Amino acid sequence: MEFATFILAAQRGYHQSCEEIIRNSIEQVIVSEQAGFATAWFAEHHFNNYSLIPSPLMMVAHCAGVTSTIRLGTAVCVLPLYQPQRLLSEIGLADILANGRLELGVGPGYQHFEFERFGINIDEAPAVFSECLDILVKGLNQDIFEHDGQYQNIPPTSVSVRTVQKPTPPIWIAGGTARMARAYREGHNLFATAFHNGLEALGALREAIEKAAAAEGKNVTDAKISLLRCCYASGDEAEIDSYLDNARFQRRLSEALHQRRQQSVDGYLLKETATQQDLSLETMRHNLPVGSVNRVIDRLLEEMETLKPDQIAIQTQLGDFDQKTMLRQIELWGDKIIPAISKSLAHGGA
Repeated sequence: MEFATFILAAQRGYHQSCEEIIRNSIEQVIVSEQAGFATAWFAEHHFNNYSLIPSPLMMVAHCAGVTSTIRLGTAVCVLPLYQPQRLLSEIGLADILANGRLELGVGPGYQHFEFERFGINIDEAPAVFSECLDILVKGLNQDIFEHDGQYQNIPPTSVSVRTVQKPTPPIWIAGGTARMARAYREGHNLFATAFHNGLEALGALREAIEKAAAAEGKNVTDAKISLLRCCYASGDEAEIDSYLDNARFQRRLSEALHQRRQQSVDGYLLKETATQQDLSLETMRHNLPVGSVNRVIDRLLEEMETLKPDQIAIQTQLGDFDQKTMLRQIELWGDKIIPAISKSLAHGGA
């Protein structure tokens, strides 16, 4: 079982500067490596405070220079927002700078707010994503490639900056039943999330993954699965509530952006609005691996038994959660939680 950190780099208000948030995110990566996490993932979003990372590959390139062993990943590059020809070279450059540590996560995107400002029709995002991934796979695998498609027509083209990892870095695809099937069909990996829901949602997610694998005549273990999860261990109830409150803040903004009902007084800072879909902090505590160290370990083992992921990616840079407290949390995972889970699994646990 691998453990990763997932860095959204959010801004909850103007009391946080963009510089502070990005530098905190980088510091979390450095401490994550020291704590023994296998991977650090970086989101991609634009034009509002939901997330301040416009280029996960730039974060990979920078963090490559301040780390040496942790793998660095994009979660995800929103493919419809890119020219795939240019992205291919940037992927190659990032993998070179990271000495072959790049994990390439891709997805179609879901935030109309972003697509509108790039002048792109979000309703076409799944089709554009599919074709763009076709192009990336060709460009990574072939010395000279060409493409004649609905959205792109590329004459014979070579990518001058090639990845260190051959033939390609590991490719991860975010969510959706059709994309799950494609991952199995083409030998890619999967990002999965149950958001803030509990074991029942994880069980349903496992069933969907198994069906996708079976539909392609594959074993479910043919793709690696990374579960994005909010997890927090502490004996301090107020600290846990602060973490969960920040997690709920992020979910509120994400849902608003997805449902195209985002509100902003000044055109940038999105208003956090409670909805009928909100979960109480008490329900979130029940659903998620949060609480004492032992509760987190036991709950994660339960979740691993249900979903059977290959990696747990814990959300760290959320809202305006205190940086020093989060760094101590990352260290706690390295000192106690990861070793305990590894020991349990080695002795026939989940």
